[in-house]
Amino acid sequence: MTSPALGDHTAYRISGDPSDIDLDRVHAWLSTEAYWALGRPREVTERAVAGSRVWGAFDRAGEQVGVARLVTDGATFGWLCDVFVAREHRGRGLGSALVAAVLAETEALGLKRVLLATEDAHEVYARHGFAALSDPTMWMARRPPVDRPAAD
Repeated sequence: MTSPALGDHTAYRISGDPSDIDLDRVHAWLSTEAYWALGRPREVTERAVAGSRVWGAFDRAGEQVGVARLVTDGATFGWLCDVFVAREHRGRGLGSALVAAVLAETEALGLKRVLLATEDAHEVYARHGFAALSDPTMWMARRPPVDRPAAD
């Protein structure tokens, strides 16, 4: 399947088939290059992918060059995360195409709310309708106790 977000650019395809995902590659990217997941253990990446809907971006040769995950209950809420494009393939619209593929799924599911967190890609996500929380005082986060390391 080629994503409509890629337009006429046929050098890449986006797939939502979990069997297409190269878990070794995804883990290497996230644990060594993604600021939000540096040092993430392989077992955590495996569990995260298994418990999510996942998309990959692939070049003409079939090599995976990007990934995105959606954590969702499939009915009301989704969390877009782990959007990553290999450095040598950035700037070609792949991150945007991955986000568009995930959002097509959230719309098909009728999710009421989709959230994400980013330090550096606000403009990419804003083009897809994301905005700062209208009332951030409603939201809370829980971190693990200090004596127990986080899994992520």
